[in-house]
Parts: sequence; C-alpha cells; structure tokens
Amino acid sequence: MNHFPLTTQRITLRPITIADLDVIHNLHSLPETDAYNALGIPESITATKAIITPWIADNNQENITNHTLAMVRSEDQKFIGLYGLKIDSPKYQRAEIWYKIHRDYWNNGYATEATLAILDFSFDTLHLHRVTAGCAVQNIGSYKVLEKVGMTREGRCRQILPLSTGWADNYEYAILESDPRKR
Repeated sequence: MNHFPLTTQRITLRPITIADLDVIHNLHSLPETDAYNALGIPESITATKAIITPWIADNNQENITNHTLAMVRSEDQKFIGLYGLKIDSPKYQRAEIWYKIHRDYWNNGYATEATLAILDFSFDTLHLHRVTAGCAVQNIGSYKVLEKVGMTREGRCRQILPLSTGWADNYEYAILESDPRKR
C-alpha cells in the first residue's frame, strides 16, 4: 500500500518518477552532495536512469519496503532532494532512513522537517519499533539533523564508507518508537 505523498507545512514527500530524472541527475552530480555519499557521481544521465529505475519499480510494488521519495517545496513543487526509507523484515519492525539535499536548500530546516515526517509515518502508520540512519563522521550537517529530531548516536563504524576521498568512518544513529521525537 502506498501512503504517499506526505505533506508538512513546507514540503511534500512523494514517490520519485522518471519525470524526476533531470533533477535527480543534477543532485547526484553536485560535488558537495557527493562528498559524503558512497554512490559517487554518475558518469551520465543514462547512468542516473539506471540507478533510479529500480527505485521507481520498488515504489510501485504492492507491499513497498524500499521507498525513494522526491522532496519538493509544497508552495511551488521545486525539487529539494531525495529521501529514502528502507524497511527490514516485518519480524524486526525496523527501517533505515537516508536523505540527500540539494546544496541550494541546505540550512533551511527541510531535512529536519522531512525526517520528522518520516519518523511519524514510520512509527504511527507503519508501527515500526526502530528507525536507524548512518552518516559520515565528517558530515556535520547531517548528524546535527539526526540529533535534532531525537536520534541517538549508537556507535561508529570504522572505514565503512567508500567515498571519493577514500574510506571513511560512519556514525550510526537510531530512534525507538518509545523515544521522544523532538520538534
């Protein structure tokens, strides 16, 4: 069942479509957004299409376990970035989140707003027990978002991320359904 779009005061999270190819390619091609991302910069728009085609297929499944969402401004539908929610097996009632925001929209609270909406959806609609996230230890902006919404830093994985600059450490974060979500 598809519960999207999710709408907050300023943003809408909706499943990506092939119509988003150009803006997603632009996002993936920015060195600033690639700095802490293991995906790397796609060589061409064809390579980006190959990346997002399975994401679109996942979004169209009857029981979606891997959501890839476009984050757009509600007022004008301007593309801000991507948000992902990958749900593990039902037995464990957990999911992992990720996001990638276009540099033009950094430091505007969009990632925080989207993360709170995804956490509300994860716990209140999907009835998950635990949501996790990881980010490169150098990605200060990202881990500040995770801490701002109430996630707890649970550990550090050494040299787990193959970034363009070499192997990087990753902070691991989590929040439980019983933990307070900060607003």
